[in-house]
Amino acid sequence: MKYGNRIAELREKKGWTQEELAASIGITRAALSHYEKNRRKPDFETLMQLADLFEVSIDYLIGRTFDPKSTMDSEVRQFTDQLELSDADLLERFSLTVDGRKLTEEEAKRFIAFVRAERMLK
Repeated sequence: MKYGNRIAELREKKGWTQEELAASIGITRAALSHYEKNRRKPDFETLMQLADLFEVSIDYLIGRTFDPKSTMDSEVRQFTDQLELSDADLLERFSLTVDGRKLTEEEAKRFIAFVRAERMLK
């Protein structure tokens, strides 16, 4: 199931109109309509608001799990919220791989630089 279908399904289960849901999370009805029709992807802030409002996980919203209550353990959530990929300790402790080969620290730094440059273009 695609994220838009899931958002529409959850909204309809609550008996809310698109206008009501859009107003409650601070977006336009048109934006919500685009999300529900899979024409546009909601940003992370919107996904968090929807997940909180519907009391489901973001993974459930985007179709990565069929369990709406699937959430991370609080210690794991705290750890992942604080991850910084440029941290040399993280690169040492975890095996980041591409095509089955561990990235060197230099490759990881270039990868991070690429992601940052791509984000700046958006």
